[in-house]
Amino acid sequence: MGIQLYGHNIDAMAESAKIATEAKPDLIDINYGCPVKKIANRGAGAGMLRDIPKMIKMTEEIVKATNLPVTVKTRLGWDSDNLVIEDLAERLQDTGIKALTIHGRTRAQMYRGNADWELIGKVKNNPRIHIPIIGNGDIDSPQKAKEAFDKYGVDGVMIGRATYGRPFIFKEIRHFLDYGGEMPPLSLKEKVDLAKLHFNKSVEYKGCPRGVYEMRRHLISYFKGIPHFKEMRMKLVTTIEPEKVLELIDEIYKQFG
Repeated sequence: MGIQLYGHNIDAMAESAKIATEAKPDLIDINYGCPVKKIANRGAGAGMLRDIPKMIKMTEEIVKATNLPVTVKTRLGWDSDNLVIEDLAERLQDTGIKALTIHGRTRAQMYRGNADWELIGKVKNNPRIHIPIIGNGDIDSPQKAKEAFDKYGVDGVMIGRATYGRPFIFKEIRHFLDYGGEMPPLSLKEKVDLAKLHFNKSVEYKGCPRGVYEMRRHLISYFKGIPHFKEMRMKLVTTIEPEKVLELIDEIYKQFG
């Protein structure tokens, strides 16, 4: 379990690392990759890619502020004219971080286009790099995860958007890597049970209506591909009361199971 920090003020970030350490996570992760406008435009997240000296100084101060392992997630650079990741990876490693996650896009790309795994592979295969390199971007199948390991040599893969409504993707990948074949697909009943558990945890943790709102994109993905699902999908994304959402999920199995 890691706690991720983002910000643009060095002193505040170092203090945040000290506070986060008191919660006793396994690691502290620094987010230098978030491309969202309200974050990046104030110099936090991927905004740090426009001020590399400040990024390095901030990382040094966070490493000094905690006795926990510190990791970093970042992107290839601010835009295609500033692909700084190869040199940046070395400089970040020199600050004392214990691992680096690289999203294979620039901030300017946001989530458009394809992730550049060739550049991630160059960082991993740099003989001076000795910390684990974790690749991120477009891993949405066991086959792509295996390619990331076999072709580019990364130490791990990070998965974001492909987990929406598919938390079992990690199990699918693990099965594929261990046995060389695809895991049998979950039955509709298994997906319904998992979606209900996921939904209940979301509402328990985030409350209502936020927990309901944030589950909508997951619920749509859980049941993606069911024919004649349009009417039920509309109900799932417009219903607010948790009890009624759970009833709708049960109804999916009754109608389509």
